[in-house]
Amino acid sequence: MKKIILLSALSLSLLSPKVALGANTYEVAEGDTLTKIASEYGVSIDELLKSNSAISDANQIRIGQTINLPESSNTTVNRKESQSVEQQVLSLVNEERAKSGLPSLKMDTAISNVAILKSEDMRDNNYFNHTSPSYGSPFDMMKSFGISYEYAGENIAAGQPSADAVMKSWMNSPGHKANILNKNYTHIGIGHVTGGKYAHYWTQQFIGN
Repeated sequence: MKKIILLSALSLSLLSPKVALGANTYEVAEGDTLTKIASEYGVSIDELLKSNSAISDANQIRIGQTINLPESSNTTVNRKESQSVEQQVLSLVNEERAKSGLPSLKMDTAISNVAILKSEDMRDNNYFNHTSPSYGSPFDMMKSFGISYEYAGENIAAGQPSADAVMKSWMNSPGHKANILNKNYTHIGIGHVTGGKYAHYWTQQFIGN
């Protein structure tokens, strides 16, 4: 269930996780097809079928079913690769802002470090929420790391295996889209980490001064 929380000028939005049960398994969600899963994880349908002998018909998968992902699928990436993915997210964010006549957001290293910590915290403490058991709200967390702002917001997501996939999910959700296209924001931090229950964890943190 999507949840949107608006606190005056401070905006939060979380996205229901796409369930990846481990580094090499995926739980079928509503609207999924084997073709879609294969595309998102960069594998062929034949490879998926070979890894899932219980599936006799590629057109018949059910919600909640566990799909084994081939070893060749890129479900784990190191920090260098995550940095590349984060840059891809930044490019996609600014493409969307340009379409709406908005200035580009600048990637901020300090905010990105906080966003990475938030994604790691969700993975390591097995939760999916704006409020962290370790750091509190996103706004408290930013302040504790010395980040000042007049406007701030956060988008989170889990399970999407690529920059394209997570941006499509965010742009299809009014609350997330509103953050991405907020005219008051000037800087962004992006944190992507792998592992844990959902395999991929994503955090965008926005500020404007």
